[in-house]
Amino acid sequence: MSEAPVVNSSPLIYLAHSGLLPLLEVVGTPIRVPGAVAAEIKRRGPEDPTARALRAVPWLEEIGSMVPHPRVALWNLGPGETAVLSWALDHPGCVAILDDRAGRRCAEFLGIRFIGTLGIVLRAKRLGRVDSARPLVQRLQEAGMYLSDRVLEPALTLVGE
Repeated sequence: MSEAPVVNSSPLIYLAHSGLLPLLEVVGTPIRVPGAVAAEIKRRGPEDPTARALRAVPWLEEIGSMVPHPRVALWNLGPGETAVLSWALDHPGCVAILDDRAGRRCAEFLGIRFIGTLGIVLRAKRLGRVDSARPLVQRLQEAGMYLSDRVLEPALTLVGE
């Protein structure tokens, strides 16, 4: 049995602000939210959609602060990415949900399975949870997520769009 996924702030923020937070369930539940990530989200204010979701969504589980794993600390990532990857490294089989390029490089180097926000949308489409990925990606972009055409178009082609 694999460990519950662990999520960084940007996927939570983009999905919550675009009304697509339930898509996270395609990765599995519960979803762990490290203390550093929760603190970043809470600084956005109590009325922020992500902060509200953190309080209200039962399958988002806040986990306490942790000491950064030494192999992750060497990468000098932000506190959220460091916490997510440290948790994942200490919990084999855990999927890290993160968008940050440097964080994804670290995950790849350390052999940590990961998925990003776009990957979640594509998985939802492949699983038949959504009819079309493109409109969901547009909602994410309207919520502030940047995706270059160089990344987006081949990704959508993978799911027949």
